[in-house]
Amino acid sequence: MDPREFVGDSRAIQDLRKLIKRVAQSKANAVLIYGETGTGKALVAQKLHEQSERARKPFVDVNCASIPSDLFDQELFGQEKGSFAGALSRKNGLIDAAHGGTLFLDEIRGLNHLAQTKLLGLLDRKSFRRIGAVNDVEVDVRYICATNQILFQEVKKGQFRDDLYYRLQVVAVNLPPLRERGEDCLLLTEYFVSRFNKKYSRTIKGCDGDVENVFRAHDWPGNVRELENLLERIFVLETDDVIRITHIPPRIMRELENDNRNETPGDTLPTGLSFQEATKAYQSRLIEQTLLQHGGRKAESAAALGLTRHALRHQMSKLGMR
Repeated sequence: MDPREFVGDSRAIQDLRKLIKRVAQSKANAVLIYGETGTGKALVAQKLHEQSERARKPFVDVNCASIPSDLFDQELFGQEKGSFAGALSRKNGLIDAAHGGTLFLDEIRGLNHLAQTKLLGLLDRKSFRRIGAVNDVEVDVRYICATNQILFQEVKKGQFRDDLYYRLQVVAVNLPPLRERGEDCLLLTEYFVSRFNKKYSRTIKGCDGDVENVFRAHDWPGNVRELENLLERIFVLETDDVIRITHIPPRIMRELENDNRNETPGDTLPTGLSFQEATKAYQSRLIEQTLLQHGGRKAESAAALGLTRHALRHQMSKLGMR
């Protein structure tokens, strides 16, 4: 996803934008970002930095899971000359590099207990000591930590320090999954189609109505990243000028068909509707499910509903379905 901007008009995204601005402009020196894989945790971290008074200072991005445990101290704190065999000169660590700015610690769950202890001390004392040094060095850094795990569950299992958890939890930003963001999925689709048209010199116009129905119904366990990767795959492999239901991976179609077998159309109707509104909602849901079960093929769907293809199209038009 574009590292510069969010895409979406849902209430969840509007609230997130406001929260980011409020947290960014606060004096909090530690922030915890929680979100499922693909929800944009790195993007939020960058926004927190860009909208803060630290924006002109460095933003240092670290994936904790990628640093071997025995190298954590060296990478984070740096070293003094002669502190161990092979230390031929003083080396500044990532904390030095982030001085005055922001240190983004992604996959914080990847730190072992010793590293967690040192991070807690760093947050509380606002100073650190390089390997082999005698004196501490004061540092001015905002620490943004991110995880796709529910850390409280990790605390209960003894995998994460409770005191560090409560220290980070003071200022927490929770990212909504794509399945809870309503029509944002279609806005994101438009955004990615436009971006990939430029990247691949294509002129794909967008999705047909059947694909939009699939996108609305899919749970998107990989969130925005899954949608982005799916659309790029279509741009690379398909030649049509419209994204069609036949371009959607069979895995997604099978999952939706399995979900529909365990659900009746009335199960998902909202309450408080008039008889007319409820009837329309029921018909729309029934048609949508039938289309999904038949891979978006209108002739087969019409036959399954006991309609002609023309009658099905007419009914969909009356209901505002594409």
